[in-house]
Amino acid sequence: MLKTIKKYVKIPVFVMLRPRGGDFLYSKEEIEVMKMEVVDLKLSGADGFVFGFLQEDGKIDKQLCSKFLELVKPLPATFHRAIDMTSDILQALDDVVDLGFQRVLTSGGSSTALEGLPMIQQMVERAGQRICIMPGGGISSGNLERILNGSGAREFHGSARAAIPSRMEYRKEGISMGISLCPPEFSVKVTDKVKVQKLVQQGHSIKR
Repeated sequence: MLKTIKKYVKIPVFVMLRPRGGDFLYSKEEIEVMKMEVVDLKLSGADGFVFGFLQEDGKIDKQLCSKFLELVKPLPATFHRAIDMTSDILQALDDVVDLGFQRVLTSGGSSTALEGLPMIQQMVERAGQRICIMPGGGISSGNLERILNGSGAREFHGSARAAIPSRMEYRKEGISMGISLCPPEFSVKVTDKVKVQKLVQQGHSIKR
């Protein structure tokens, strides 16, 4: 997939190491999978990596993060929203900085960046010039200005997601290829180009 994406885009592509959903405490086998993925993805042209590991007590797994930072070198690394599940998010931020990550993706310890805006502001102030704080989680053109102005952040993450109808003509009813609470079978989630353009233009226009 990465090789195909790189053929069509000119911007840097950062790849997330996340073998499953759920928590951020991984088994030996899952860690081995991610290690092998790093090797393959670097060969496929990854421009950077996004990952994050926690201990049982909700603190950053500094030892494991350090190992992966060595594996991904010389490429940059972003610590993802695992930080929002830590027991002390500001201490976790300091740990991420000390480890050598270049960026941290966060919703401020809340479900969305808007809900976590006060904490994101604290994180931006605490980080200073040491690391880039990137708000993410439920960001849209309707709340982007408030989030950037309210936090002081200079970057943001948004999925710009939209649903489009499936091209299937025959649609079997009463069956779903997944869990019971899942998206409609004949609807496809995509990144909406118009939404992306609007967010980018809006982000550039906001004076910070």
